[in-house]
Amino acid sequence: MNRLHPSLRPWLADFNRIAQQKLDAGYKATAIGAREALAEFTRQMLPTAPDIAWVNDDLVPGGDYAVPVRIYHPEPQQALPVLLFLHGGGHMAGSVSVYDPISRRLAAASRHIVVAVEYRLAPENPYPAGLNDAANAAKRIWEVLDARRLPYARRLALAGDSAGGALCASLSGWAQSDASLSIERQVLIYPCVDYTLTQPSVAQNGDGYFLTRSRAAWYFDQYFQHAEDRRQASPLYWGFSARLPPTLVITAGLDPLRDEGRLYAERLSAAGVAVEQLQLDDQTHAFLNMEALVPEVCALAYRRIADFLNAG
Repeated sequence: MNRLHPSLRPWLADFNRIAQQKLDAGYKATAIGAREALAEFTRQMLPTAPDIAWVNDDLVPGGDYAVPVRIYHPEPQQALPVLLFLHGGGHMAGSVSVYDPISRRLAAASRHIVVAVEYRLAPENPYPAGLNDAANAAKRIWEVLDARRLPYARRLALAGDSAGGALCASLSGWAQSDASLSIERQVLIYPCVDYTLTQPSVAQNGDGYFLTRSRAAWYFDQYFQHAEDRRQASPLYWGFSARLPPTLVITAGLDPLRDEGRLYAERLSAAGVAVEQLQLDDQTHAFLNMEALVPEVCALAYRRIADFLNAG
């Protein structure tokens, strides 16, 4: 049995107490509440972000929707590879602004041009709107970089946490048969790759460890609004071949999503894909957003991400 990191214990006990008080007082989950909660939580828990030499917003052209992005170039005189970052938030919350500190940390640690994607969110924009936005950004970001006259190396990696990890794994799955998608590496941070919520860790860690089973189910109900087959939408159950990119999977021992991330890594390995795993046994879901409590854990994660992205 995994033990919770000592720095997380008092905070999590207080978090659970306040959550129960809100429920007892008649709290009803809404998209507004989810977005405000993640934004405020992240603001409180992330210290000042590092300065990045060149940061600007832009739009990736698309058919019916131009996708907003924020570009972080840590060395604007150097042609660095590109890391497309897709934030978490259950496909309902999170934004480029909320995740700005994490995007800056990724750019500084990895020496990649980080492109953070403001993909559309449910319930206003249910599946597959956000996934289509991510694909559009992955395919056409080069046009934006060219228009900006930014030096870059035409090498694309993906990174995403939680729901963003689901989007990354989905893009990599599509890239197996889509020549217009070329993905060199992917980093999946406590990813959601199984929308069925049937893995053992969902029951084991589904109550009391920040992300609950009921909360995850509510997110997915907002995301899938047209009776989609959730198993079919889950990258864990897609075909695995050696055409998938080398992958780093980071999991948390006390996360309901732990087992699906580990199983995804196992299926990659069985298909002949190079895989690295980092499991942090005493952490919960979303620990990167909790850096004030576990700075040493977050520092380790960023080091491993940087090492992986720059290997070979």
